[in-house]
Amino acid sequence: MDSAELLDLLGNANRRRILRLLARKPCYVTEISEYIGVSPKAVIDHLRKLESAGLIESRVDDQRRKYFYISRGFRLEVAVSPYEYGAKSAYPASSGLDLDSCQHLSVDVEPNDGGGLSGLVTDLRELERLRNELSLAQRWVQGRLTEVMEELGDRIDGGDDRLIVEILLALTDGAATPRRLSRQVDAPPGLVLDVLRVLEAQGAVERDGDRWTLAET
Repeated sequence: MDSAELLDLLGNANRRRILRLLARKPCYVTEISEYIGVSPKAVIDHLRKLESAGLIESRVDDQRRKYFYISRGFRLEVAVSPYEYGAKSAYPASSGLDLDSCQHLSVDVEPNDGGGLSGLVTDLRELERLRNELSLAQRWVQGRLTEVMEELGDRIDGGDDRLIVEILLALTDGAATPRRLSRQVDAPPGLVLDVLRVLEAQGAVERDGDRWTLAET
């Protein structure tokens, strides 16, 4: 499920309350109904949508009663600025993920393998500190992104500042054709091509056939 669909799904307050409850413990429909104060029928409809999205799963106990639980963790991020609106979701990667590929990130947290309960508690504390630091770093990056976008809009003449920044942002993912860029920034291909020519004249982008890319610095 993509980020837009997740946002729509989680836009419902009762679904968020259901997830909040299931984050504490697995629950039956009757428990959820009592907790959020809506009918079991409405709860079943919410659960069906959450289950279809892969956010929760269900099992049947020894008494043939179905209970629900959160199947896996995920993260949903929304960025809003004068120059950008975007949402992205991510499911946790394997704990064996190689962080060496992260050029701008250094994580100094080593797991306490075989350390028993005290080692796990230490891991928990260190990982929570790391999560808080990463959150702070994200806020800093978002602030700097907005500042850089504003400066780009001020320095480049000849068009809509926001569209210019959107096109440059899209090109950070790699070379693209005007048609592809037009879909990404939701603007007519002809207008996108006009902006690309302005950016080319000012040395911000380069053309290679029908594809455009950010200029080498």
